[in-house]
Amino acid sequence: MNNINEKDLEFLNSTPLWTAVITPLHEDQTVDLDSLERILRAQEEAGNGILILGSTGEALNLNLEERKNILNFTIDLDLKVPLMCGVGGINLNETCEWVSYLDGLDIDAYLLVTPLYAKPGDEGQYHWFKTLMDVSNKPVMLYNVPSRAGIGLSLEAVKRLNGHRAFWAIKEASGSVEMFAKYVEAANGGRVYSGDDAMLPAFTPLGAKGLVSVAANPWPAETNKYVRDCLNGELNESDAQMWIEASNTMFVCSNPVPAKWLMKEQGQIETAVLRPPLSLKDMTKESIVKSANDKIKNWRK
Repeated sequence: MNNINEKDLEFLNSTPLWTAVITPLHEDQTVDLDSLERILRAQEEAGNGILILGSTGEALNLNLEERKNILNFTIDLDLKVPLMCGVGGINLNETCEWVSYLDGLDIDAYLLVTPLYAKPGDEGQYHWFKTLMDVSNKPVMLYNVPSRAGIGLSLEAVKRLNGHRAFWAIKEASGSVEMFAKYVEAANGGRVYSGDDAMLPAFTPLGAKGLVSVAANPWPAETNKYVRDCLNGELNESDAQMWIEASNTMFVCSNPVPAKWLMKEQGQIETAVLRPPLSLKDMTKESIVKSANDKIKNWRK
């Protein structure tokens, strides 16, 4: 397998913000491609990298045909920003087959999440990730999200994988400053991104290269400015606190419920429909999200 092209890495590194894009749905639960195009065009206009088929995109609740259709639709838009595809699972053979399929598409990178539910240790994670990275012909971002996976990304596995030709970055979503610093050290020069909008101000002094964001769904341009100001040392304390509080409202209930609700309110998508087991009935703190939206929309006006 050939090494990853340096020009490909430059393209990936050209944006510090990746938006974990939602999957808009019609009332009948089918994918709303018209709304999806509006979302993707808004992200492109803001200059944000795009992550599709992640947990924010409800990828585990989409069937194989739907995932392929979303991929092909997105690729056919010929967006001028980098495109990353989420890869999660528990069956290694099936996941390898999926990566092999993705390798034939015009995608720039993969987000590989820690295997779900099984809670594999250092050796299990190393074998899982190395097997997928050996198959991949695209750069890989490893994803630490213990709140969803049930276990953290193994630091020992990262140390053994940081020299792999496909290793590019880590998305770190533990919510811990201490753990973020440990992943930066384990990555040994690999890029580490905050996986939590609210933690970017705390992670930036530790070497964060950017953000993989939920908040950028309803606020694409504003979040881009937030990230760039933060990384450039231009975000003052009061603005940082405002962003911390506002972006946290995207998690007043399970992601992406608040993001979809707000995007429907703003006319960015036609409906806020979700796939079970997620439910819009869990969205009971509308006023908090509305207040946050007002603050973001009036930021620096």
